[in-house]
Amino acid sequence: MSILESINSPKDLKKLNIDELEQLCCEIREFMIDTVSKTGGHLSSNLGVVELTVALHKVFNSPTDQIVFDVGHQCYTHKILTGRKNEFSTLRQEDGISGFTRPVESEHDIFSSGHSSTSVSECIGLAKAKQIKGDKGKVIAVIGDGALTGGLAYEALNNAGNINSNLVVILNDNNMSISPNVGSMAKNLTTIRTSPKYVTFKSKIQRWLAKIPRIGNQICRTFTLINTKIRKRVYNATFFEDMGFRYYGPIDGHDIDALIDVLNVAKAHSHSVLIHINTVKGKGYEPAEKNPTLFHGIGKFDRKTGIPVGAQKVSAKNFSSAFGETMCKFAEKDSRICCVTAAMAEGTGLVDFSKKYPKRFFDVGIAEQHAVTFSSGLAKNGMVPVFAVYSTFLQRSYDQLIHDIAMQNLKVVLAIDRAGFVGEDGESHQGIFDTAFINSVVGMTIFAPTYYDELEAMFYDGIYKTKGAVAIRYPRGSELFKPDGYRYDHKPYEIFGNESSRICIVTYGREFSNCAEALNELGDVMLIKLNKIKPIDLSVIDLIINCSSVLFFEEGIKSGGIGESFGDALLKSHFVGEYKHICVNDEFVKQAPVSRQMQKYGLDKESVIKEVQNAKGE
Repeated sequence: MSILESINSPKDLKKLNIDELEQLCCEIREFMIDTVSKTGGHLSSNLGVVELTVALHKVFNSPTDQIVFDVGHQCYTHKILTGRKNEFSTLRQEDGISGFTRPVESEHDIFSSGHSSTSVSECIGLAKAKQIKGDKGKVIAVIGDGALTGGLAYEALNNAGNINSNLVVILNDNNMSISPNVGSMAKNLTTIRTSPKYVTFKSKIQRWLAKIPRIGNQICRTFTLINTKIRKRVYNATFFEDMGFRYYGPIDGHDIDALIDVLNVAKAHSHSVLIHINTVKGKGYEPAEKNPTLFHGIGKFDRKTGIPVGAQKVSAKNFSSAFGETMCKFAEKDSRICCVTAAMAEGTGLVDFSKKYPKRFFDVGIAEQHAVTFSSGLAKNGMVPVFAVYSTFLQRSYDQLIHDIAMQNLKVVLAIDRAGFVGEDGESHQGIFDTAFINSVVGMTIFAPTYYDELEAMFYDGIYKTKGAVAIRYPRGSELFKPDGYRYDHKPYEIFGNESSRICIVTYGREFSNCAEALNELGDVMLIKLNKIKPIDLSVIDLIINCSSVLFFEEGIKSGGIGESFGDALLKSHFVGEYKHICVNDEFVKQAPVSRQMQKYGLDKESVIKEVQNAKGE
C-alpha cells in the first residue's frame, strides 16, 4: 500500500519519518498531476509547494494552528492531506470541491481565498484574536513572491512586524534562485540559526543574562543590537528584520528536513517570524517546469506529453487576443496609446504589445489599485492609458476609479476581460459585479461588445469619440452566434425582430447571442441590443413604452446592475407593462461550466424562449 493511501488527516503525518515524508511528496505529485490532467486547474504553483505543505502539517496542528494560503489556488496538497483525497477527482467540477480554499468544505480551510495579497492581514487578525481570547495555536500565512507585489501585503507587514504575536509568515519565492549576495557564510549562519539546539541555547542564555541585577537587561539589548548588525553585514538585505520580523532564510523549499527544522524554530518563537523559502514552479513535472505560465491555470491535458487537450482550439482567436491585436493596431498610429496590466500580460492578450511597444507597456505586478492611479498619472500628462484587467480583480480598485480617474475627469480606458461567467474558477472569479459598481461611478461610460469587430470599433469610440473615462467589458473565450449580416454601426443600441411587437427582449454583451438565437425560433418579438450600457440612451425607452412585457436578460448581478437602471428609466417614463429582470440575484456563482451557469440563471437560449412564451401566455 502507498503511503498516501494511509493519509486521511494531518494527524497521520506525525508518525512518518523523513524518508517516508519524501516518498509521500512523490506520491502526492503523481496523484496531483494525474487528477489535474483530467479536471484542469492550477498545477505549476501547487507542484511547487508539496514539501512545504507536508512540512507544515507535520510540524503544526491544523486547525488549532491556522494555515492561510495566499493565493488559495496553491492549496491542492493541503486539500489532499485534510480529508479530501477521495473527493479530489471532483476538483473544480460542478458540485465538487473548489480549486481554492473554502471553509464550507473543511475546518482546515480558514478563509475563502481567490484573490492575492490578503493572507498577512487576515493572519494578524486571527493571531490577535487568539491572544485576546487566550486560545492556543500559531497562525501561518503562506504568501508567494507574486502576491507580495500587492500593496495590501505591505500594509499588513508594516503592521505585523512590531506586534509580538504567534504569527508566522512564509514567503514562497518561486521566481528566482537564491540571491547572489547570499554566500556560503550566510548559508552556514542560516543553518546554525534554524537549529532547534541553537534556539534553545540562545533562549537559556538570554534568560540567564536577564537575571543579572541592574545590568542584565542592558546586556541582552546590547547582544541583540550586535546580532542584528552582524546579520545586516552578512545578508546584505534585512528588509523584513527592519520591519520587526525574525527572519530565516533563504531555505530550500524542497528540502523537507530543512523545512521541518525551521518550522519548529518558528513554532518555538513568541515573536513574529518570516521564513523565506525558494521553490520551483512545476517541480517534478517536466512540462510544467519548462512552461510554468501555461500550467499556472490549465485545462485538461495529456499527462504523458503535457499538451493541452484540444490544443488547436485553445490557440484559436478569443476576446483577449482580439483586444491585444486592437491595441497593437491603435498604438501603431497613435503614440499616446499605453497599455497597463497587473501581472496579467498573457491572460489579457498583451504579450505582442509588450514586445512591439516596450516603452509604452507597463506591468505593475499584482497591484490593481496602483495600476488605476498610475494610469491617471499617464492620462494627466497627455497619454491614453488602457488598463487591461480581469473583471474580478478590478473590484479592488473602486476607490481609485472614483477618486483618481472619475473625479479628475481623466481619459483612462478600462479593458475589462472575463466579464460575466467564467466557469470552473468559482465564486471569487466570476465577473458579475463590474457593471454594478462602475454603474455608480460619475461620468464613466461603459460599452459592451458581443463580437470581435465590435470590440475594436468600441475601443475606437471609447478613445476618440467619448469624453472622460471609459470601460469596455467583454467575456472570456470566443464570440458566439452572430445574426447574418449584422455589423456594428456605432449606435448606442440596435433593434432586431418585429419593432411593433408588444413583447420586447433587452440585453447586452455575450447574452445577446443567446437572445438572438432564441429570436429565430420566437418570431413575433422585438429584441434590443444595448451597445453603450452606461449611460443608457433614453430614446430606447420611447420605442418600448407601449409594450405589454419587457424582459431584460443580464449576465451579471441584479443589485445596481444595468437591468435595474433600465427598469428605473421605464418607471420614470410611466411604463405600465410587465418588466422582468433575469439575472444573478444576490448570490455568489459557484463553479460549473459556463453553459451550465447560463442555464441555471435562465440566460441560455432555451430559458429565453420559455420566458418569452410565458410572457405571451403560451
